[in-house]
Amino acid sequence: MPSTHALAPALEALRRQNIHLGTSSWKYEGWLGDLYSPDRYLYRGKLSSTRFERNCLAEYAEVFSSVCADSSYYRFPSDSSLAKLYDPVGPQFRMSHKVTDTVTIKNFPNLPRHGELAGKENPHFLNANLFLSSFLKPLEPYREQTGLLMFEFSRFYPRDFERGRDFVEQLDRFLAKLPTDHWDFGVEIRNANLLTKPYFDTLRRHHVAHVYNQWTRMPGLAEQLALLPADDHNAPVGARLLLKCGRAYREAVDHFSPYDRLREPRPEVRQATANLLRTVKQAPRKRATYVYVNNRLEGNALSTIAAILDLLGSDSSSRTDPSH
Repeated sequence: MPSTHALAPALEALRRQNIHLGTSSWKYEGWLGDLYSPDRYLYRGKLSSTRFERNCLAEYAEVFSSVCADSSYYRFPSDSSLAKLYDPVGPQFRMSHKVTDTVTIKNFPNLPRHGELAGKENPHFLNANLFLSSFLKPLEPYREQTGLLMFEFSRFYPRDFERGRDFVEQLDRFLAKLPTDHWDFGVEIRNANLLTKPYFDTLRRHHVAHVYNQWTRMPGLAEQLALLPADDHNAPVGARLLLKCGRAYREAVDHFSPYDRLREPRPEVRQATANLLRTVKQAPRKRATYVYVNNRLEGNALSTIAAILDLLGSDSSSRTDPSH
């Protein structure tokens, strides 16, 4: 593939159409020599991982117009943490966030990071007041630079909800309390059985995006697009290309690290993504589109994005070439 910096004009052309194509996170040393210039992060002639992690976002923003930040999923944002995210990027950059899981976990899993709450029911699940005060309020100074705010719901089990409609009804009440006219919100679910009319109708009613997610236990991206076309022009559009269907997260990490090259092309996912982008390009809409690619889909998110842009470019050529 060409240097990632060569992709900047195509990415900028999309941004001008309110379409942001970026990656999930950005601190990958495997991208050195492609997206990142090693000389920027040397200390006494050697790569400084500390300097790299602290400064690479600014170089990322020279090429891409948006990124999905994972850090906000694990803790509520603070003034200092937000300054570190927003200060290195320009005013046209859009920082998307996964909302802190304190709001989106129904029952805390038995993980050390949850401390004494591990294994217990979450009393703050879909607590709109907590979200507004502890997540959205700190973001207010950065509203113009903020992209999609995603409520990622871990896979629900019977102990969480006996019936899918119980979750949808609770989600409906939660979304009704949010300022959906002023911020871009999206919902990402991990239960295929929730992809039903009541869920879709709820999102449309509030002009909230369904985040199309290519993930191990969900239908593929193309199938989700067939179930719910991106036809609400008053809602944002969101997609995350995470994992091959059927592949576990840990398996992907072990197989693809350090994410320095393409390993497993997934042409069906690339084509579905290009189709999604083609759809939003053809129909004017009030809200932005956000598509984020993860290294763990094909091994290197930069190569995946280059391939998607090639598909869009060839489509444009075929429409203008009279021989087609």
